[in-house]
Amino acid sequence: MKTYDAIVIGGGHNGLVCAAYLAKAGRSVLVLERRHVLGGAAVSEQIFPGFTYSVCSYVVSLLRPWIIRDLELARFGLEMIPLESSFLPLPDGDSLCRWSDPELTRKEVSRFSPKDAEALGEFGLAMSKMGRFAKPVIDSPAPEPGSLQPAKLVELLRLGRHFRDAPPDELELRLKLFSMSAVDFLDEWFESPVLKAPMSVSGIIGTFLGVRSPGTAYVLLHHYMGEIDGAFRSWGFSKGGTGGVSNAIANAARHFGAEIRTEASVKQVLLEGGAARGVVLLNGDELRARAVVSGCDPRRTFLGLVGKQHLPDEFVRDIERYKYRGSSGKVNLALDRLPEFSSRPGDGLHLRGDIAIAPSIDYLERAHDEAKYGDFSSRPYLNIVIPSTVDPSVAPPGKHVMSCFVQYAPYHIKEGPEHWPARREAFGDAVVDTLAEYIPNLRDIILHRQVLSPWDLEQEFGLSEGNIFHGELTLEQLSFLRPAAGWARYRTPVPNLWLAGSGAHPGGGIMGAPGALCARAMLAAGSVR
Repeated sequence: MKTYDAIVIGGGHNGLVCAAYLAKAGRSVLVLERRHVLGGAAVSEQIFPGFTYSVCSYVVSLLRPWIIRDLELARFGLEMIPLESSFLPLPDGDSLCRWSDPELTRKEVSRFSPKDAEALGEFGLAMSKMGRFAKPVIDSPAPEPGSLQPAKLVELLRLGRHFRDAPPDELELRLKLFSMSAVDFLDEWFESPVLKAPMSVSGIIGTFLGVRSPGTAYVLLHHYMGEIDGAFRSWGFSKGGTGGVSNAIANAARHFGAEIRTEASVKQVLLEGGAARGVVLLNGDELRARAVVSGCDPRRTFLGLVGKQHLPDEFVRDIERYKYRGSSGKVNLALDRLPEFSSRPGDGLHLRGDIAIAPSIDYLERAHDEAKYGDFSSRPYLNIVIPSTVDPSVAPPGKHVMSCFVQYAPYHIKEGPEHWPARREAFGDAVVDTLAEYIPNLRDIILHRQVLSPWDLEQEFGLSEGNIFHGELTLEQLSFLRPAAGWARYRTPVPNLWLAGSGAHPGGGIMGAPGALCARAMLAAGSVR
């Protein structure tokens, strides 16, 4: 029987990145994906004939430029299309559009607040500085504050100097980002609620928090520092849907020698002498490897594939306390023609970016209030894209695909998560009803609707509690605390078992950093020959 250097559980983008780096280093690697298609949550599927949905993740921003270069992803099919705008329709028939051209954005914002229009440049500069501060943090392994090893102490000192050496104004800004709510942070820069509402929502993605909750300012930064091949603060579509990212990484991995199997469900990690020696498939087959890498979330990895009986009690307690609290869902629509917003009729560049239904801070807080008490928001925050406006490959001529990210949709509804199937269509109706207030012709042009609740994301894509980031991006679950103190550098308490998914540092988003940093750690440790 063949023994691989590494078996990777899960063909999501992080698992594929890890496999590609290991294979590029000359290691024999096998990737096992439970579903029939690669990508995990970064996947494209033709659910309705002729229409390709980015079923879960729908835009790309955080994919690390060094990974794109290292793995030659452009050579293997990655093609990015920048978003042109950020559009906010308003209930009163007005609207705000922020463009890639700063001067056009300044003119738009000045209609609501001349003061805010002037502050935009200064805010953008400050956030760029914060992004540059954060880049070394997300592009490097998490520090180990409790380690006495000289190399780890040097890393910690370097990080401390990185924080300490900031000019006083930047240091103050960093402290505020790590402690304030998204709204309170934006209040220090802007006065118009029309501008602040759509800007604040970046602080709640992947969390069960409201825009006024402390700590959401950092999540805002996490989303604000998107890059496409080094262009700071860039967001874009992957041609062919977000599955195009995963497929390009898979193509690179295969080129470097990795073997990839789909419809290969792993039942458990094979343990011998307390160490990982391979995996057992659902059909009973045993596959052996010198190292096993999990691209699954911490709960599924440790409490499912390993089993708490094989883990230290303290570590089990940490993993059981680790918070998921999935709070978002997805609605994908196939449309007979282009939707027409009453606030900006007709086609235009405002449809070629992201579209936010976030008319006010109070609207967003009301949406959060309903979720706190165990219901989906009757009028949710929506982030919408229409990728077919810039990528004709995802829909037939003249037809369109609309992708709607929805918050809030709590996994733990008051009836219990197992009741989500009975409430799924009502949730979809709430999304369509909300959108129809801004797009009067919407109901007439819907050809097909796919509704995904957090329960569906858990059942179909293996995301515990439907959390898209493998655990909330809250301050107590970041850096050296992700997923547990002492276990943030991809190793696990099980010898030869490594964690490479978004539940590891630096967290969620289509960034690939957890997978790449895990591979680097494995190679440095000599765990794969």
